[in-house]
Amino acid sequence: MHPAQTSNLAQLLSQTARLFPQRPGLIQGEARWCWGEIEQRVAAMTAALRAMGLKKGDRLLVHSRNHRAMFESCWVAFRMGCVWVPTNFRLAPPEVAYLASSSGAVAMIAEDAFPAHVDAARAASPALQHVIAIGSPREGELAYEDLVAQHLRHAASSAATHEVVTHDDPLWLFYTSGTTGRPKAGILTHGQMAFVVTNHLADLIPGTDERDCSIAVAPLSHGAGIHALLNVARGAATVLLEGEKMDPAVVWALIERHRVSNLFTVPTIVKLLVEHPAVDEFDHSSLKFLIYAGAPMYRADQQLALRKLGPVLVQYFGLGEVTGCITVLPRHMHHADDDHPDANVGACGRPRTGMEVAVLDASGVPVLLGEIGEICCRGPAVFAGYHDNPEATAKALRGGWFHTGDLGRLDARGLLTITGRESDMYISGGSNVYPREVEEVLLTHPGVAEVAIVGLPDTKWGEIGAAVVVRRAGFESLDEANLLAHLEGRSARYRWPHRWHFWTELPKSGYGKILKREIKERLLTAEAP
Repeated sequence: MHPAQTSNLAQLLSQTARLFPQRPGLIQGEARWCWGEIEQRVAAMTAALRAMGLKKGDRLLVHSRNHRAMFESCWVAFRMGCVWVPTNFRLAPPEVAYLASSSGAVAMIAEDAFPAHVDAARAASPALQHVIAIGSPREGELAYEDLVAQHLRHAASSAATHEVVTHDDPLWLFYTSGTTGRPKAGILTHGQMAFVVTNHLADLIPGTDERDCSIAVAPLSHGAGIHALLNVARGAATVLLEGEKMDPAVVWALIERHRVSNLFTVPTIVKLLVEHPAVDEFDHSSLKFLIYAGAPMYRADQQLALRKLGPVLVQYFGLGEVTGCITVLPRHMHHADDDHPDANVGACGRPRTGMEVAVLDASGVPVLLGEIGEICCRGPAVFAGYHDNPEATAKALRGGWFHTGDLGRLDARGLLTITGRESDMYISGGSNVYPREVEEVLLTHPGVAEVAIVGLPDTKWGEIGAAVVVRRAGFESLDEANLLAHLEGRSARYRWPHRWHFWTELPKSGYGKILKREIKERLLTAEAP
């Protein structure tokens, strides 16, 4: 008996290349690469790696800034039936070494700007046999472009065909951000990702086709890479930034120049984009969908984005383990006016198409409507478990549900509201406090640019809230008294922070998410800036 087969996900690129060989697929600076050329290069690298002995199931580690080779590398891995293991280029060498050893990678594609990362990966992982340099290779390394050039003649031969795969064959080790210790590798599969891509196209950017254009403002190793798959599936070009830092003025200029129609990012980046004066200096009327995920957007930031950009916001909630497919709040369910029936203030949306969402108590029983519990989901988007970590897999998938670790509540319509991470909640004087509820209020003060509240141990109350505030320019005198006065009548007193700190910036991950664990550690060790 042969196991049931599914389409190799790399067929998305091949099908698009056949349909639109001369249309641009990737743009960076003045360079443009059409779909036909990208497909040939991917086929050539596939032939090269097969000639080196790589086979189905092998892990391919990739460490690079957003680059043509980085974009191509996932399609190479998928096509071969290998497993793509991308890293965030901002990681330190020991962190990349851990990903190399924990994944069991046998080959590494690395940009030549990161020799220390390559050396650390090689030292940590005896299985790592081949290093391919994007740029100039060192001794013992191969050059990516040389391999492509040498094998282009095989691009249309059997050596470059797509590996036959089953629904459950892995294609991507999607590492978590490691907020609770060492990052875990979620196993994404060909069948799962076929559903995810279809679901994202239906729920996030419906109607997208080859005339559209996207821009990647975050590393392709994470959510931006998932979003790139959607655009490849529809033949829409992706614009990559030339530098490794995101300059809002450059982003808005590129949106105008390339008539960008969709953009995926996180709320903190949306905030940076719409608060920058360049948002009013460039034409962004081509933008149809600005998708934000990774964390809920504070209402004050949401309203500003809607006023600046119009009805283009799409929110989705999800984790890497479900590849974003938990809930969606589409464009028509956003509104800048709190009193408008389409405002849905605080909600992160309805269950994604084909997915089921529940809010469960500690014993796995659904709570009553409106009550807070752990957000759980099930459906075709759920991952296949954690690589080499059966204990974590069993915990995450207990009771037949994927457990997110996020807290929230459902209303009578099935709309979900997130109240915070399970780890963010603290108990003060016997009462549960969810920091996000107070953070929302503080962000309505004109002097507050950013805020994060964490729970700290206290001998009297058990735990107390500590607020870390970033002041806006012109509000240098903003202090605790001003903010307590602002909370009066807007938030119950038992939720108010007991300690206040004013920092110049909040620590963020390489993907723009505020790192509450790091904030808490700094406060506990009195190392706040």
